[in-house]
Amino acid sequence: MASQASLLLQKQLKDLCKHPVDGFSAGLVDESNLFEWSVTIIGPQDTLYEGGFFNAIMSFPENYPNSPPTVRFTTEIWHPNVYSDGKVCISILHPPGDDPNGYEYASERWSPVHTVESIIISIISMLSSPNDESPANVEAAKEWREKRDEFKKRVSRCVRRSQDL
Repeated sequence: MASQASLLLQKQLKDLCKHPVDGFSAGLVDESNLFEWSVTIIGPQDTLYEGGFFNAIMSFPENYPNSPPTVRFTTEIWHPNVYSDGKVCISILHPPGDDPNGYEYASERWSPVHTVESIIISIISMLSSPNDESPANVEAAKEWREKRDEFKKRVSRCVRRSQDL
């Protein structure tokens, strides 16, 4: 019998196939596993990431939607809110409830109302507006704040590389 998580993921995949959303594409890594998705995010217009094609893997826990998926870029990307291993760090991907570090309100964290679409739209928004107050990549955040030209050059290299893949 299918779990609540697999039924929900199946529905979200079907909805995205019927009604694609500008800015990204998503599908299963392997047709036999609804819990691992391949995502390509197109660098948003009028941002440093414009023109890039950034691939990521979205992995869902068995208890989705009660817990958030993880998203990890497999394409190199330089951004204050992306760890060096590619893992995305944004509030809505943090476990529900109060933040043990006191940086986020519970309302900013994961909620079961989020969908694949809302998660990816949040990541696209993150590309447009980095949060350097609570960075995953401290070096990128520092460069974003203090050496913007160097930051732009590094991002530009990532965009060029992403186009060659």
